[in-house]
Amino acid sequence: MTSQPTPTKAASGPGGPGEPGSGLQAGLKNRHLTMIAIGGVIGAGLFVGSSSGIATAGPGILLSYALVGTLVVLVMRMLGEMSAANPTSGSFSAHADRALGRWAGFSIGWLYWFFWVVVLAVEATAGAKILEGWMPGVPQWGWALIVMIVLTATNLVSVGSYGEFEFWFAGIKVVAIGAFIIVGGLAIFGVLPGVDAPKAGLGNLTQHGGFLPHGPGAILTGVLLVVFSFMGSEIATLAAGESEDPQRAVTKSTNSIIWRIGVFYLGSILVVVSLLPWNDPSIKDKGSYVAALDSLGIAHAGEIMNFIVLTSVLSCLNSGLYTASRMAFSLGERGDAPKVFAKTTSRGVPMAAIVVSVVFGFVAVFFNYKFPDSVFLFLVNSSGAVALFVWLVICFSQLRMRKIIQREAPEKLVVKMWLYPYLTWATAALIVFVLGYMLTDTEHDGRETVLLSLLVAAIVLVIAFVKQKLGGSAATEPAGVGAPAGAKEPVDATSEA
Repeated sequence: MTSQPTPTKAASGPGGPGEPGSGLQAGLKNRHLTMIAIGGVIGAGLFVGSSSGIATAGPGILLSYALVGTLVVLVMRMLGEMSAANPTSGSFSAHADRALGRWAGFSIGWLYWFFWVVVLAVEATAGAKILEGWMPGVPQWGWALIVMIVLTATNLVSVGSYGEFEFWFAGIKVVAIGAFIIVGGLAIFGVLPGVDAPKAGLGNLTQHGGFLPHGPGAILTGVLLVVFSFMGSEIATLAAGESEDPQRAVTKSTNSIIWRIGVFYLGSILVVVSLLPWNDPSIKDKGSYVAALDSLGIAHAGEIMNFIVLTSVLSCLNSGLYTASRMAFSLGERGDAPKVFAKTTSRGVPMAAIVVSVVFGFVAVFFNYKFPDSVFLFLVNSSGAVALFVWLVICFSQLRMRKIIQREAPEKLVVKMWLYPYLTWATAALIVFVLGYMLTDTEHDGRETVLLSLLVAAIVLVIAFVKQKLGGSAATEPAGVGAPAGAKEPVDATSEA
């Protein structure tokens, strides 16, 4: 365990270090960053959403996860290249600001903020349902309120408090999935002591209609169902700005993304579809992981999985609040949000950014209870494709930023995108293809999600261009590569961007 680093200035602000407004501080320990990076790829969607993907694609869902996983690895490699050269709380939004223009940083930053504050409401409701089942004396809305208040208080104390909570939340997820893979693997090969699992075996991958029982097209349909469960892998690059050694944290996170996705996603799903036939009714009725545990005769499998899902929900809430507030802080620092968002307490906490994010989350929770099939459904669907928009912007930002880094600070190019620029263009093309394929999907609301997300994106873009037209973009210029955050960039350095 590393010792608590002495708080240092992680971002510029109007005050001096240790004073209100002194900016974000380096309060995250190395162990925090390590677990945030590992746990960031394990969302609650992996536990609760995989059953629909298995029912749609059969064992072929492994190819869907592999395809999306490859996409995430490539996007994270690009983001790692830019963030290792210039770690910042704004991450890809700040990079887009510099590489593509103020309109790009403004738009993708606000869309990303919108995505996470809606997630706050979704996860708070999911956690409240589990808690109400355990303690029905408290109504569901009461549990949602309690959960939101507790995690808000945690984030308001210090970034170290967020890191500590996330360390344990993510740790539970990692241990749980690791144990599931080991126990399930032993059962598949018939060597788990005291367990008789007659349905288990690798034969489940090819029997019951074959590896692709619904044809190759189901792989792409499966992609639509699993792609959003990967959102969160980029959180480590935002959190790195508040660590003692941001460059090392980003590099380590980027280099480990392959095995993290391979183990936690592909490994655990392989165990599920090997323990049970993909068309076993229990997968859809109970959920894939609960059904798999039940097939081994493990007592209280449902409650065990509910606890793990609750931990994932709390982790997602904790990180969602942190991520939304840091993006709002970055937008405020760059003049793309009210300046109060960029003000911090003596502990380096952007209080206004946190409070505004939570308030919107509370409003969304209210809509979920009062108007679940209208207002809240619109919020969820209109933020659904933001993950793909973010990844696409990262691709185009990296294409421009590589040249800027090579020109201004080539020694900071410690992480490099493979086969640049060809693999970057191929990744962007694949993302556009997925978005296009979603427009043909009416069965799983893919078309509605893309169209509503495009509508919201168009509104934000119009605001961005109007703001720029009115001279709002003259506020704070983005920092150059290696320059302190908030520092003004030399005029000649923007010629390429």
